[in-house]
Amino acid sequence: MTSTIDYGNLMHRAMRSLIQNVLTDVAKDGLPGEHHFFITFDTMHPDVEIADWLSDRYPGEMTVVIQHWFDDLDVTDEGFGITLNFGDNPERLYVPYDAIRTFVDPSVEFGLRFESPEDDEDGDADILEIDEAPMDEMVEPSPDPQERKEAEVVSLDQFRK
Repeated sequence: MTSTIDYGNLMHRAMRSLIQNVLTDVAKDGLPGEHHFFITFDTMHPDVEIADWLSDRYPGEMTVVIQHWFDDLDVTDEGFGITLNFGDNPERLYVPYDAIRTFVDPSVEFGLRFESPEDDEDGDADILEIDEAPMDEMVEPSPDPQERKEAEVVSLDQFRK
């Protein structure tokens, strides 16, 4: 028995369980409303499975977006597998929860950051403010502009007499 409670490790397990529960619901029912996720993970983690060209392009970490198109989301106790589209090229990925560095749902301003032991000696998970999430490197292309419907402003002057 140890003389202290390892709150950092307990917090990591709880936050990874939260991610597992969210992804399980999405696998079963799809993404509700405007929800979408930015998930950054360590591409060098020994259990990460990605195409060689992706690990060459992202040798340290990679951020994926689960939003408009994804397929075969398979959630397990250790991680999740998913097929994502990279420039019209579907690729299968497997990401263990231990490889996740950030999980962000910007639609509700929710985010988690997992510090690696090198970054934080306590190994604590931090709750992020949405503007702190590293979302500058999204690898899933935006939807086709033709598919998006934008609001159109119409002047009512032409209908007045």
